[in-house]
Formats: sequence, structure tokens, C-alpha cells
Amino acid sequence: MPLHPAMVPPSPSTTTGNEKEVVRAYFNGTGFERWRRIYSNTQDVNRVQEHIRRGHNKTVAAVLHWLQEDGDVKIRSFCDAGCGVGSLTLPLAAMGARRIAASDLSEAMLSEARQRAVAAGVSAEQVRFHVADLEALGGEFHTVVCLDVFIHYPQQAAEAMVRHLASLSQNRLIVSFAPYSLSLSLLKAVGSMFPGASKATRAYTLKESGIVAAAAAAGFRPTGRHLFCNAPFYFSRLLEFQRC
Repeated sequence: MPLHPAMVPPSPSTTTGNEKEVVRAYFNGTGFERWRRIYSNTQDVNRVQEHIRRGHNKTVAAVLHWLQEDGDVKIRSFCDAGCGVGSLTLPLAAMGARRIAASDLSEAMLSEARQRAVAAGVSAEQVRFHVADLEALGGEFHTVVCLDVFIHYPQQAAEAMVRHLASLSQNRLIVSFAPYSLSLSLLKAVGSMFPGASKATRAYTLKESGIVAAAAAAGFRPTGRHLFCNAPFYFSRLLEFQRC
């Protein structure tokens, strides 16, 4: 459930101590309908939302391709951390994956994911949905995926989360984030001049070197890398790591 920097600049009303609750409230409230539309096939989206939809879909497609290349998904276990409405979980289940743990901070987003799973004929045995933030996740999985969630984490917290997610993975870790760059920082600054109700949470860009170093500290090496730039409203660095 990403909030992209060009669309959602930092809000001075949020602080480190309550940011998680701000994000939870946003995606359970005013943000839910907005992002539910983005992650659907409806034509009821504006230009910004359409850009984000296309960019996110490309990110998901790249991840599904990697997972297919890795072998038979039927014998793998997966954790979709920050699953939103199931943009990755549902096509992964359609590919035949039988063991998926899908979690999200937002009860509203997860409820939507469950409804979409039922409509798609995905069984409860295939996917276990549960409400949880990233810090609360536990278990052991062949592959852990976290897409477009680190937008809510500053650099040090994101690096700590990479190490945590890596501790849940037996083999593979896949993450995406908004990469830091001067041009993106300028775009974000311009966006901050236009406050509005949709800009309710902080949006962080991250330095790739720190993410890679955090994964290395957890025993993972980078094996795949893409940049998805559906300018001017979607920028996502996708990284794949495998255990050394």
C-alpha cells in the first residue's frame, strides 16, 4: 500500500512515535477507497492514480516472473508482507502457490483482499490472511516479499526492517522502495507546496546502498534489480536477494 513521494509529501503533523498509527488510520479511513480503486480495474481513477497503478502492476509482474523462474511455486512457502488488497497474493495463488501468508497493517485493506480472494476462488488453505504490521511478523518462509511498503519507513528503520524480514526467509527476499535521488527529492519538495487530505502520511525515499548493506548483514546477496519509473508519479526500485 504505497504512498509515492510525488503524491504524498511529509506532513508536519506526524512524528516518529505516532507514524504507524497515522498510516493505519489513513488506510482504514480516507485512503482506503482511493487505493482500493488504484488496485483494481475500474476506470474511475485520475491521471495520477493511473500512473501509480501502471507502475505498481509492472513491479508485481516482475516479481511474479522471478518467482516463476525460481521453480514450482506449489512447493514453496511465501510471505507477502504488507499485502494491501492482494495485488501480489492473488496472482501468486492463481499460479498454484499453496502456502501464502498475507498480512497488512490495515484491517480495511485486508478485508478487501479476503473478499477478492473469495471472488477469485482462492481457498483459505492457500492463503492465510492476518492483520499485522511488519514488526510483528514471525515464522519461516522460502520467500519473503515486501512491495511498496518502505515508503513509510525512514532509512534506519527500513534497514532494520530488511534485517527482520530476512530473518523470516530461508532462501529469498524481495523488496521495493522509492529510491533516493536529487530529482525525486526536488519533485517531493514541489509536492509539499500543495497540501491536501490525500497527503496524510510521511513518504520516505531510501538509499539503495543502505538496503543492500542491511541485507548483506543478514546473509543475503543481491541477485536481481529493476527500476520502475512511471514518471512523474511512480518510482520504485525492486531488489531481489538470495541467501548466501
